Amino acid sequence: MRPVKDILYKVSLLSTSGDMNLEVAGICFDSRKIQTGEVFVAVRGTQVDGHQFIYDVIEKGAAAIVAQTIPEDVPGDIVCVQVSDSAAALGIMASNFYGNPSSRLNLVAVTGTNGKTTTVTLLHQFVNLLGFKAGLLSTICNKIGPETIESTHTTGDALQINSLLAHMVKEGCTYCFMEASSHAIDQQRIAGLHFAGAVFTNITHDHLDYHKTFDAYIKAKKKLFDDLPSTAFALVNADDRRASVMLQNTQARKHVYALKSMVEFSARILSDTMLGLEMEINQKQIWFTLSGEFNASNLLCVYAVSQLLEFSEEESLKTLSALRPVPGRFEKVSPESGISAIVDYAHTPDALKNILESIQKMRTRNEQLITVIGCGGNRDAEKRPLMADIACRYSDKVIFTSDNPRNEDPAEIIDQMMQGVKAIDFKKTLSIQDRREAIKAAVSMTRKGDILLVAGKGHETYQEIKGTKYHFDDRLVLKEMIEKIIHT
Repeated sequence: MRPVKDILYKVSLLSTSGDMNLEVAGICFDSRKIQTGEVFVAVRGTQVDGHQFIYDVIEKGAAAIVAQTIPEDVPGDIVCVQVSDSAAALGIMASNFYGNPSSRLNLVAVTGTNGKTTTVTLLHQFVNLLGFKAGLLSTICNKIGPETIESTHTTGDALQINSLLAHMVKEGCTYCFMEASSHAIDQQRIAGLHFAGAVFTNITHDHLDYHKTFDAYIKAKKKLFDDLPSTAFALVNADDRRASVMLQNTQARKHVYALKSMVEFSARILSDTMLGLEMEINQKQIWFTLSGEFNASNLLCVYAVSQLLEFSEEESLKTLSALRPVPGRFEKVSPESGISAIVDYAHTPDALKNILESIQKMRTRNEQLITVIGCGGNRDAEKRPLMADIACRYSDKVIFTSDNPRNEDPAEIIDQMMQGVKAIDFKKTLSIQDRREAIKAAVSMTRKGDILLVAGKGHETYQEIKGTKYHFDDRLVLKEMIEKIIHT
C-alpha cells in the first residue's frame, strides 16, 4: 500500500481532487484486471483508449483515476488526477510504486534494429562470469540472476519492468541489461527508469507498420538518448551513418565504437570462420566462439560497455573470450553431420543481408549455400520483396516458406516475397508453404560441406497461425531432419 501522492512524485500534474493521502493497493491500466483499492491509469493505446473504461473500473472498485481527461460526474469519494500524458505518468508511477528499483541498479538499455538481444545477453553472461549477479530483460527471456522468466514482449509494460527490477534488487542483482524496442520507447514504457547508460547498435528498415515513416522510427530510438541524464553514458555504433543523430541532444557522456573506422573503441577482424572469430582489440588478439562480422560488432560493443562500467581491460578481454553464442542467433545445429546448419532470427532485410554476407566471407565456394526464409504476417509488408531479393542474391538455392503468418494467408505472403525475385534468380527458388516440409526439402538438397541457413524465427518455439500458437522449433526440426536424411 502506498499513498497516491507518493506514487505521483515527479508526474506532471494538471489537476487533482480527493484525498491524496489515500493509500492504494496497486496500479492498473487494463480495465479487465482492476482490483478493489487500486489506481487506474487511463492510457490511450494503439488499439484501445483506456478513458472509455473509467466508469467500468469505478464500478469494479478502483480507488483513484489518473487520466488525461476526467469525466465531470465521477463520484466524490474517488481520487481524480489529470495529467498531460497518461503513458508517461504510468511509467513514473510504476517506478515510484516499486521503490525506484532502477536507481539501485546499473541499468543499461540497448536499442537498434538488429543486435539488441545478442548484445544484452552477452552483457548478462559477461557480468555473471565476473561473479556479479545481474538481471536480463530480453526478447528471448527475462533473467533474475540464474532464474529464468518467460518473456512475452521485447520490452514489457512499465509495471512488468519495474516489478522485475524490484525483484532483481531484492535478489541482490547489481546490474541489469535490457532491450529497449522502438515501440516501448514511443509508448513511454520506459518512462521513469534511471539508466546508467544506453547503447545504439544500428537502424535499418523495420516496424514501418507501426511507425509509418522511417523518420518516425529514428525519432523513437533517439528519444532514449534525448532523455538520458548527464550521469549516464551514451554509446553508439559509428559504423551506422545515423549514429551521430542519436547523440545530437543527449546530456549523457558521448562514446562511440566501430569496426570500420578508428574511434574510441575499435577492433580489427583477423579471421572469421564457422568455428569462430579472431579479433584484435587494443593490440591484443582474442579468440571468440561466435562467428560473423555482425557478432564482431556485438562483441566490440560489449567490450566498450565493460570499459564504461569501469571493469578492468585485462579482465574484460579475458572474460569476453569465454562468452558463448546466444540461442537462435547464428546457432549451429548438428555440427557433427558435416554440413554447416545454422538457425538465425534474421527477420529484417539488414539482418538477413548481414548474416548472408558473413557466410559468403567464410565459405570456400566449393559448397552450396541454401537459405530457408519466410516473413511474418501482420507486420511491415514492404520488407518482404526486399528480403526475398537479398536471399536470392547471396544464396545458391532459396526456399520460401511460412514464418508466423498470424492472421494473414501464408501463400499471399510468399507471393509478395516473390515479387522481389529477379527473373535471373527464379530458377534457384522454390516455394513450400509448410515450414517443416521446407526444412526437410532443404536438408535433402545438402551434401557434406554445404551451408544451410534457416532464418526468421531463431529462438522461437512456436508458429502463430490464425491466432493460435503451435509448437515449432526450427532448431529441433532441423536437427531431426538432418538425423533422418543425412544419416540414412
